[in-house]
Amino acid sequence: MLKVRVIPTVLYNGSVMVKSIQFERHRNVGSPVNVVRVFNSREVDELVFLDITCTRNGHGPDLDVIGEIAAECFMPLTVGGGITTVEDITRVIRAGADKVSINSAARSRKSLITEGAIKFGSQAIVASIDAKATPNGYKVFDYLSGKANELSVTTWACELQQLGAGEILLNSVDNDGMMEGFDLELIAQVASAVTIPVIVCGGAGRLIDFAPALKQGASAISAASIFHFTQHTPMEVKREIKEAGFPARV
Repeated sequence: MLKVRVIPTVLYNGSVMVKSIQFERHRNVGSPVNVVRVFNSREVDELVFLDITCTRNGHGPDLDVIGEIAAECFMPLTVGGGITTVEDITRVIRAGADKVSINSAARSRKSLITEGAIKFGSQAIVASIDAKATPNGYKVFDYLSGKANELSVTTWACELQQLGAGEILLNSVDNDGMMEGFDLELIAQVASAVTIPVIVCGGAGRLIDFAPALKQGASAISAASIFHFTQHTPMEVKREIKEAGFPARV
């Protein structure tokens, strides 16, 4: 059985790293290089770096910053934000990323997922979904408009898999930064609908929050607030996961 990965997700606002609460309020957590150095020392399995300004401001990936953090990053690095073409994917990987995360661009041009998978392999393409609970089920949340659209999260996850994505990064908008646990129903619905790994993100605040998400089908765990704002470390999370019966690198 593959070991469960513990993967911090860090957000970049164009100048510093931040942590969001329900995709809105942001707290400063330090400079990009310093944050990466901290996670290097804490033996995380991978790192996800998302530039939250690119899509909103209409510019491409900041290759200088990506290069700086890649030089400090001793674990696999996934980079997202502003990636809209295969050329963008190429530049980001050449700058040092191992994988790319694609979110809104996949909805506007679905072929980007397929083209990226053909050129770099599905393992390099992470499809990111921001999910919002609505009276009509979980819908895909659009970061630019700040609203959920009519696209079903599970339907979109299945389509992304068919297009060639190698993994799903599943973000709960409602649970983001709340530190009250993952949305287990959301995880169960998506994990049961696809066969590719699902990395779940949004809500972890205690060590006991992780095993329930794995029991619902998550393949990997992503978190941020628990590492920034509590004394808990990634290694403690791994030990908790292992004690719950899931394989982890400890």
